[in-house]
Amino acid sequence: MRLTGTYTAIVTPFKADLSVDESALRAHIQRQLDAGIDGIVPCGTTGETPTLTMDEYKLVVSTTVEVVAGRVPVIAGTGSNNTVHTIEWTRTAKKLGVDAALVVTPYYNKPGPSMLEAHYRALAEEGGLPIVLYNVPGRTGSNMLPSTTAALSALDSVIAIKEACGSLSQVQEILSQTNAEQFTVVSGDDALALPMYAVGSHGVISVASNVVPADMKAIHQRYSAGDVEGAAAINARLFPLFQALFCESNPVPCKAALSMLGHMNSAVRPPLGSMQESSVKRVRSVMTGLQLL
Repeated sequence: MRLTGTYTAIVTPFKADLSVDESALRAHIQRQLDAGIDGIVPCGTTGETPTLTMDEYKLVVSTTVEVVAGRVPVIAGTGSNNTVHTIEWTRTAKKLGVDAALVVTPYYNKPGPSMLEAHYRALAEEGGLPIVLYNVPGRTGSNMLPSTTAALSALDSVIAIKEACGSLSQVQEILSQTNAEQFTVVSGDDALALPMYAVGSHGVISVASNVVPADMKAIHQRYSAGDVEGAAAINARLFPLFQALFCESNPVPCKAALSMLGHMNSAVRPPLGSMQESSVKRVRSVMTGLQLL
């Protein structure tokens, strides 16, 4: 399996009573497929996975697999800050029929490089799925070093990294230390996706594509086809949206935007909550400016 292109880290829609809205989830996934998105990533950070029960996790993942029906890869989030639990969740995701696991670096514990490598090696040996590493220091409190990523890239089951460190320098270090034929680097930050393409990355796992899937795919397609100016023009037009979708904790602004479009309830689960009115106005203003509303 080779991870390239534009993948959507989908939100998990909730009803007003905060139960999972399966109908809205199915419709949301279908919109992504209709827009030509290259893959679906359920139950990541954007999917509010820490607030899901195991039964809800199974519902979201199995529903995604069912709706996708093999048309694009499904990569389910399975990471946690407990190695044993991460292995168990990965095995569960395999049984549900996903193609790979997105595994965030353990948060709060802050394992050092050798400990982090041991965590992923255990998962590679026992999880049973191809692994996409996920480095997002702003969420986890620790940064996976390029040398650790390079060491893990040598494992057959480690196929890619979703890199959200915010540093093009670190991305280039990873690219220089890994084999692009066996291991790909994708952006975990919409605003840095295009600059990362320019230094050699292979795609994006996107939050913004929840809202504008066709446009996010077009950036990658145009850049890959050599239309750098066209890709840059779309990127510049969407840049205010990239910023607005992170004006408060993800996925709160993203769900607000999707609610404005009439796709789902804006509800999020505690400890997340409703946005400040100033943030609502900002998201609405950007959406209006993009003629989405």
